[in-house]
Amino acid sequence: MRSFYEFFAGGGMARAGLGPGWTCLLANDIDAAKARSYAANWSAEDFRLCDIAALRPADLPGRVDLAWASFPCQDLSLAGRGKGLDGARSGAFWRFRDLLGGLLKEGRAPRLVAAENVCGLLTSNGGADFAAVTGALADLGYRVGALAIDAEWFTPQSRPRLFIIGARDDESLRAVAGDAPVGWATSAALRAAHARLPAGVAARWVWWRLPEPPRRNARLADLIEDEPQGVAWSDDEATRYLLSLMSDANRRKLRAAQAAGGRVIGAVYRRTRRDDTGARVQRAEARFDGLAGCLRTPAGGSSRQTILVVEGKRVRSRLLSPRECARLMGLSDDYILPARANAAFHLLGDGVAAPVVRHLAQHLFEPLLGARGDASRLAAE
Repeated sequence: MRSFYEFFAGGGMARAGLGPGWTCLLANDIDAAKARSYAANWSAEDFRLCDIAALRPADLPGRVDLAWASFPCQDLSLAGRGKGLDGARSGAFWRFRDLLGGLLKEGRAPRLVAAENVCGLLTSNGGADFAAVTGALADLGYRVGALAIDAEWFTPQSRPRLFIIGARDDESLRAVAGDAPVGWATSAALRAAHARLPAGVAARWVWWRLPEPPRRNARLADLIEDEPQGVAWSDDEATRYLLSLMSDANRRKLRAAQAAGGRVIGAVYRRTRRDDTGARVQRAEARFDGLAGCLRTPAGGSSRQTILVVEGKRVRSRLLSPRECARLMGLSDDYILPARANAAFHLLGDGVAAPVVRHLAQHLFEPLLGARGDASRLAAE
């Protein structure tokens, strides 16, 4: 049985992705509402509700195979203020680094480390923040690489995220390390960020080999409920107003959906854009490509994702339901959600897509750990 710590754990979506072959020795988050969701789905026994800065290596039991950290993205995202790792929220990465350093001094460094965040980390502070994160892990003795993976490979949600993964040096690296990035799990921004790395960090870099996942066969429409729980259908006036916010290009998308016949489901976000005069105006931007937009926390009206159900000339609208959002994160329907819709939206919008974690575990983490497991069995024999 492989073991892990889950920092910034939220509702335990990394745990859901790792699966039953992994044992959590400690999970941590500062948010009491998320802690309740974690306890409802997993256990309160291994959960520590506190700021990560309050943890010390002595609080972390045993020696784990993996330390996972989905550290806060607020200072790195497009919606943030650009403070990067100097910001109060995203700067929590340094507390994670400090814990790893303490474990290293005690001879308990995790074999693997995974740090997940938005792809804005690649360009934050001109790439200096990405270099700082990878450099921090390299300084702790890890070979480091990164993958830019969009959850749309696994679930009908466009959700690109960056996964920085460090591994201790040993013979198992040969099985999953390559000389070049894999096309489906990289981006131009990642390649550019890698090219800017200081020589010392670049010398510790690994391009992880990760097989392309099978073709996704689910579309947004397959996850939508006819009778949603926690949200109500908008009235006709509210739907007409939403459609009135569309630009000409988005109205053409709507007309194409209406002309397609049958039932077509699209996703809509409200955005603030500048019109031809330079004035800031609110726009409703729709997509009918079978994908939802990236789920976000409900910080304001523009963060709430709406669906359009188009049946010929009839168009209905409503927010995505909490259960639909959970499905878009790859969670099963037996995952227990908060009773309040906003609490569920906050939990899910802050999470990591579970199927992405499973793919990483199956094709990267477990092969990296497998060599040690084989060696342990041989020694026991």
